[in-house]
Amino acid sequence: MRTPKISRELVNRAKVKIPGAVNSPVRAWNAVGGSPIFIERAAGATLTDADGRQFLDYVCSYGPTILGHAHPRVIAAIAEQAQLGLGFGAPTRLEVELAEAISSAIKCAEKVRLVSSGTEAGMTALRIARAATSRENIIKFDGCYHGHSDSLLVRAGSGGMTLGQPDSGGVPKALAALTMVARYNSIESVENLFRAAPQEIAAVIVEPVAANMGVVNPLPEFLQELADLAHRNGALLICDEVISGFRLNFGSVSETMGVAPDLIMLGKIIGGGMPVGAVAGPARLMDLLAPAGPVYQAGTLSGNPLSVRAGLETLKVLRESNVYAQLDASGARLEGGLRAALKKHAQTGCVNRAGSLLTMFLGPKRVIDADEARTSDGKKFAKFFHAMIERGINIPPSQFEAMFISTAHSDADIDRTIVAAEESLAEAI
Repeated sequence: MRTPKISRELVNRAKVKIPGAVNSPVRAWNAVGGSPIFIERAAGATLTDADGRQFLDYVCSYGPTILGHAHPRVIAAIAEQAQLGLGFGAPTRLEVELAEAISSAIKCAEKVRLVSSGTEAGMTALRIARAATSRENIIKFDGCYHGHSDSLLVRAGSGGMTLGQPDSGGVPKALAALTMVARYNSIESVENLFRAAPQEIAAVIVEPVAANMGVVNPLPEFLQELADLAHRNGALLICDEVISGFRLNFGSVSETMGVAPDLIMLGKIIGGGMPVGAVAGPARLMDLLAPAGPVYQAGTLSGNPLSVRAGLETLKVLRESNVYAQLDASGARLEGGLRAALKKHAQTGCVNRAGSLLTMFLGPKRVIDADEARTSDGKKFAKFFHAMIERGINIPPSQFEAMFISTAHSDADIDRTIVAAEESLAEAI
């Protein structure tokens, strides 16, 4: 590959004016070393950086681009909407249509409040839960990330695990004390917390398929047992489907697993690549939000017309084409290739997959919780990451992130990736 001269110049300029040279820590390459590539454009499954180098992309903007980058129908919808106006500070027909589309696909989503990010969705969901139960404590899981609000930056996954900072500076101790941390896939750990604080826990918040400590699937019955346990103790179950919603099926993956969340968080795909978030649930809970009820939430750009139009068009394409079998097949093809590559080079590791989400962990033989994820070999992953970049394959710069597959990834793309992974693992030994 050509020397990334322009990207290096850009990162040096960014260091002067942008903290850490990035506007989200997950974009930095701190865990793998080196400087991030700066992207100029993207189409389908391919990125082109500022130096003109092309990469087959498995970051997919961390999830939203399920149809690939710059899908023609989505781009056309955004362009048409832009000519009508970028925002009005007033309700639009589009907001109603997106709420209706979400509600028709997710049973528990009787009503929907649109916000501008997954973080806002998490903040709002917790506020509703605390108001509904008149309780203050919450339970989250080690390694699960639900946005960067103060209450949820306690033993968070993703960037927190990558940077070795399970807690954030600037979070008041008194507020952090209200967040209780359980072990993912361990009902016993949740039971212990309810025993420790009876009548004090407002909600349990969980990723039904964890994707921020790397991909970790729930054990059989874990989610249903979790819902039953929360309800027996008078708490709500909040399912964070910002990543999994509309990615693993058309709607909510928790509902396909037989679980009915009290509240559900959405984002990513429902904005078609534009900034968006949503919290949804039964009317009795959602009507607690102002102006109908006493729980305040607001946002100047909530339900932004460009984001909503992009999301509506994306959902239309997904509904019409029913791409989930294709995405699952692509995921299975890549999973099989990565497993074979590990075996070929006698490397200890495992591949966790849920549909079009997957993570190859280097080191552990299995990963079912954050403690097992942390046994991964970060140095070996860093070598693997850079070897993949050199071969034109862009994967997340962290062992604790998911790879995303889009409908734009062909079988040939998957096969090319498997060959690159085999060669990269040989270099990482």
